[in-house]
Amino acid sequence: MEIELWLIWLILAVVMLIVEVATLTMWSLCLAAGCIVSMVCALCGAGMSIQLVALPAGSVIAYLLLVPLFRRKKTFVQKSDENSRTGMDALLGRRAVVTKEIRPGELGRARIDGDNWQVRAPGIEETLPRGADVSVTGYESIILEVKPVRG
Repeated sequence: MEIELWLIWLILAVVMLIVEVATLTMWSLCLAAGCIVSMVCALCGAGMSIQLVALPAGSVIAYLLLVPLFRRKKTFVQKSDENSRTGMDALLGRRAVVTKEIRPGELGRARIDGDNWQVRAPGIEETLPRGADVSVTGYESIILEVKPVRG
């Protein structure tokens, strides 16, 4: 029983796609595209030498076409990630209202969206009274670092 060459190329393409899903390197995706091109050549009756030339040619063409596409997609994802911070990072830059005065070198408390947080205000020289507006500048563990909002 003889296995058709196009079937071998198809199996290799599927293997490369599985490798791509496991590694996300994009090289195996390009090799899978090259295998598909070689498979089409085999189905059209081309000889083995043409199929072996079609593999790297198809892979390089796929690489040249896919790299700009994936770069645009990656840039889009990074831009949307900047605007959709989660967890403690989502609090950075937010305004809060002091609920327990913050003395220099001591902890106080502040409220953001109904949540009450322990806060410190490094570098302040005067006590921040209850009701003062502050801005979140950082955090360490679950203690927020704030600075007074003037204005």
